[in-house]
Amino acid sequence: MATHRHQCLVYEGSPSQHLPALAAALKHKLGDNYRCLYLNSPVMVAGMRSCLASQGLDVFHHTSKGSLVLSSERHHLLDGCFDVDRMLADLEDAVESSLKEGYKGLLATGDISWEFGPQKDFSKLLEYESRLEEFLQRHPAFSGICQYHADSLPPEALRQGVLTHPSIFINETLSRINPDYLPATNTESGSPAN
Repeated sequence: MATHRHQCLVYEGSPSQHLPALAAALKHKLGDNYRCLYLNSPVMVAGMRSCLASQGLDVFHHTSKGSLVLSSERHHLLDGCFDVDRMLADLEDAVESSLKEGYKGLLATGDISWEFGPQKDFSKLLEYESRLEEFLQRHPAFSGICQYHADSLPPEALRQGVLTHPSIFINETLSRINPDYLPATNTESGSPAN
């Protein structure tokens, strides 16, 4: 698996094209006794459910026992806007409950376009990704794959996404070091520091 736990998946075209690789990553982590969270639109959640089943995973068993969470809920939105504190608090609760319930940790993956809500206001994206990287440093049992649909995101949001991830997700067993990653960011100015 990847040396970095904060990965970025940038894709073009139909979102369903990358589901098999993400499903394989979830299946792999479930096999290693991790809880897995997939956050996306209802259509994509249904697609992930189907993709996992086609890869031989007993989806009903894993969702029933809580090791697999497939969700379209957006409790982290405040009046329809993305709330960084709420999202990170939700992730912290999910990591803590996963460990208390005997899992080795939590793998979470979500599509940024869906997570940021219907208003598509990406003004807090850089802050979120920077704080998420700090969160990962404090929570070694957590790993995440942030999905960026190049066709539906503004160029600046896509650029910020690429710059804030140490590695790029390729598939369940392969990632590559991100040569564009800038570890130090200046969230006040809204652009990575040089």
